[in-house]
Order: sequence, then C-alpha cells, then structure tokens
Amino acid sequence: MVKGYEQERDQKATLTMNPKKFALWLFIVSIVMIFGSLTSAYIVRQSQGNWKVFEIPSMFMYSTFVLLLSSATIQWGLYNAKRDELKYTKIAIVTTFVLSLVFLFMQWEGWKQLVSNNIHFSFSNPSESFLYVITGLHAFHLLTGIIFIIIVLISTFKMEVHSKKLNQYEMCTTYWHFLDGLWLYLYIFLMFNR
Repeated sequence: MVKGYEQERDQKATLTMNPKKFALWLFIVSIVMIFGSLTSAYIVRQSQGNWKVFEIPSMFMYSTFVLLLSSATIQWGLYNAKRDELKYTKIAIVTTFVLSLVFLFMQWEGWKQLVSNNIHFSFSNPSESFLYVITGLHAFHLLTGIIFIIIVLISTFKMEVHSKKLNQYEMCTTYWHFLDGLWLYLYIFLMFNR
C-alpha cells in the first residue's frame, strides 16, 4: 500500500509544472504559430508571381551574431546564478541587455539599408511588405524580451536572484533563447526564400 502511494505521489510530482513557466511555454507556442503562418503565407504568395527579389541587408547578418552572443551571455549569467556567483550574474545580465539594444539598433540600420535600396513597405509588391512585417514582428517580440531582461536585471541587483530563487531568470533565459532561435530561423528563411 505504501509503495503504491509513493508511486502515485511521484507521478503527481513529475506531472506538475510551475504555472508561470507553463504560461511562458503557451506564449512561445502561440508565437511559433504566428511566425509559422507568416512564413507559410510568404511561400504561398511567392509562388503566385509578382515577387520582387532583393538583397537582405548585410546588417541583418551582423545583428544575428550580436543576438547569438547575447544568448551566450544570458546563459553564462544563469550558470553563475546557480553557483551564487552574483557578481558575474550581474555582469552577464547587463551585457545581455546592452547586446539586445545593439541588436535593435542594428535592425533599425538594416531597415534604413532597405529604404536606401528602394525597398519599402507597400501594397504594390508583397515581398517588400512581408520582409518588414516579419522582421518588425520579431523586433516587437524582442522588445517584450528586453522588458523581461530589465525585470530580471532589477531583481538581480536587488539580490533576488540566486541559487535558491532562479525561476524568473530561468524563464527569461528560455524566452531569450527562443527569440534568438526564432531570429536565426527567420534570417535563414529570408536568405533562401528571396
């Protein structure tokens, strides 16, 4: 009887998930669905013709490296938080925040390159509009990630992030890695489907 109770208790323990983490994963799934439908619509519309082919701004490639570097710094911060190396955790989260702002600035510069190459958001050619919508929507979600980073940054400097209190930092890291992976997918998609 005791063995059966222990098994049932263990099963319940493995099936539970922090409700905030669960909500984050639902949010991530909804973002995947949005970008999945956008990239699908992109391919379908491209196959119908009247599609302007143009170069993806070189700034997008450079910004990709910056975003991947920010993923490494936030992961480094989580590693240090787990070890209660709070000095390095602070350095990591501040560095991630700065890199995220650099990425957004580089995206802006990429859009300026598009405009200088006469690529505009317009209804006359959907290829141009798709590019702005896809990259702009990602930038919007990245802003939500930056807000999350700011929240974690404040918590870190208040000494509220440490080995016994990692939930917020783990969620932020998960979301940030997701946004980085999403950008990598979008960049590769746009490079091969111009």
